[in-house]
Amino acid sequence: MRLSSTTIASLPRQVSRFEYDRDAQAVGIVHFGIGAFHRAHQAWYTDRAMDAGDRGWAITGVSLRSPAVASRMLPQDCLYSVTERSSGAASARIVGSVRDVLVAEAEREALAARLAAPGTRIVSFTITEKGYCRATDGSLDHDLAGTGTIYPLLAEGLRRRMAAGGTGLTLLSCDNLAANGRQLARLLGDYCERHDPALGRWIAARCSFPATMVDRIVPATTPADLAGVERLIGLRDEAAVLTERFSQWVIEDRFAAGRPRWHEVGAQLVDDVASYETAKLRMLNGAHSALAYLGLGRGHRFVHEAIADAEILAIVLRIMVDEAAPSLEPGPGQDLAGYAETLLARFANADLRHELRQIAMDGSQKIPQRWLETLAFHKARGNTCPGLLTAMGAWLAHLRGDPALVSDPFAEQARGLWQAAGEERFAEAMFGAQGPFAASCPADAFDLRTITAALRQIGR
Repeated sequence: MRLSSTTIASLPRQVSRFEYDRDAQAVGIVHFGIGAFHRAHQAWYTDRAMDAGDRGWAITGVSLRSPAVASRMLPQDCLYSVTERSSGAASARIVGSVRDVLVAEAEREALAARLAAPGTRIVSFTITEKGYCRATDGSLDHDLAGTGTIYPLLAEGLRRRMAAGGTGLTLLSCDNLAANGRQLARLLGDYCERHDPALGRWIAARCSFPATMVDRIVPATTPADLAGVERLIGLRDEAAVLTERFSQWVIEDRFAAGRPRWHEVGAQLVDDVASYETAKLRMLNGAHSALAYLGLGRGHRFVHEAIADAEILAIVLRIMVDEAAPSLEPGPGQDLAGYAETLLARFANADLRHELRQIAMDGSQKIPQRWLETLAFHKARGNTCPGLLTAMGAWLAHLRGDPALVSDPFAEQARGLWQAAGEERFAEAMFGAQGPFAASCPADAFDLRTITAALRQIGR
């Protein structure tokens, strides 16, 4: 049998589930990007907040293009399980906070109506760095920000809301961008300035864009995972997600029209997210990207395999402890040394089987905030970052590898630079004064030599 509202009563006693009246919960959140991470993180927090007594915060999920998630969730009445795995043990919870799923391109009218509905108070996003349509210099790429992106969809719904005299919304980015709230505000403002300046002024006056930091490792779900979840819960769950026990959500407490009581179920509401988000970007995400490219270059498949490789571990430790951590200004009580130890333990969790190829995707959109900001910090002080430079060489080796294994919007341009420059000058073409990443942190002669040496070694 498949998980649904009619079969949920047959769950084994050891499987936890929500106790609120699901049908009585009004939709208060529209979420763009209803993938595995959202279901294991923001929707999971919201489900537990409603279980603790909060009301009216059910979620309408939005898939920007693919109907795949909708086809998995809708036959299950949008119910799904979150299974936490660690040290060989697993526990599952059925989550009920998602009420429906819309496929944006096929259901634009329904989406616009939901965005304009009086009960909607928060619009949130997990669309990956690529989904914000930023150019290399961080500005909005207007050529990309068209059909199939958040910008015209948001503009259509918010325009209706403005015309109806509705309240402003909180637009909550939960993606790995430094100052993600301010970036979303700026990018949406740029879009409106070109297409609807009056709407842009209304958004600036009525809506809020809090910063957030999100952290939970959520590998892609495999067929074997689905079979394991079915044995655990006794029902088939095509929308199941598997994750670690650790979870963190730090949110700037700046909402336009209220919020769920997420703080009662583990989220941190703070005045300033910056120290948390920067630590996560440079230490966790920076190490993750290094593990991906170094690990793939040495024939590994999973994170736990890569971190068990002594040579890779030494580089990752250097990146986290010697390079990233000194570039940070920790917040009150923030223990960066302890954070690094926690990250290493999480990376070594073999129960997650987190694929390096999943992390390696879209590197061109990630490395400016994960690596180049740390490098720029040290360069301004006359220091070098051999760990990061080695990882950058591994990324270049990955980009010039088998095109079937590379998923990056910059891949075609990178291959063109490789063909024009060759191995010896590829690093200069990418990171030199005239390279596409020069604005973030132009590399000097030492940097280029170190990157090229790593590229030659890994590319053999």
